[in-house]
Amino acid sequence: MRRDKILKLIYQVIDELNEQLNNKHLLIKQPETVLYGKTGKLDSLGLMTLITSLEEKIEEDFGVCLVLVNEDTWVQNLSPFRNIAFLADYISHLLGKDDT
Repeated sequence: MRRDKILKLIYQVIDELNEQLNNKHLLIKQPETVLYGKTGKLDSLGLMTLITSLEEKIEEDFGVCLVLVNEDTWVQNLSPFRNIAFLADYISHLLGKDDT
């Protein structure tokens, strides 16, 4: 299933990111883990690192060049970066658009 592959990819990026973070900011690899915002562990630099690493991994694993952030991303009422599950769904949606 594509969503499972996306979650594994996100978790790989989180492992890489956790190597750079201190123990206070480590991300837990669970769908409900909050990434960004009031209760999120990532600051804006950490979020951008996560996004660019994910874009690279998506291109490697899926052969598709996706841009995860654009002007529409920030105006959505429900940010795709609020937790891992929403991010996986968002990536799956973008990959689905590419299939057509």
